[in-house]
Amino acid sequence: MSNKPNYYAFSVKDRGRGKTAIWTRIGAVWAHEKGQGLNIELEALPLNFDGKIVLMPPKSEEPAADDTVEAEVAQ
Repeated sequence: MSNKPNYYAFSVKDRGRGKTAIWTRIGAVWAHEKGQGLNIELEALPLNFDGKIVLMPPKSEEPAADDTVEAEVAQ
């Protein structure tokens, strides 16, 4: 595995209509070195887990220590 993940895993908490969702980074994802597939390493499990984890590619200028990002949920 390379040091930089292919994706980051987020738990997204919808706070209701008209409010910004809370995105919390809970892990990272790397492609298998040999063949197809992905390795997911979770550092935390969300409370009140609804069964959904969102995978997003890293931003090129992403800060390393910022684990919580607020963003609007795309409708």
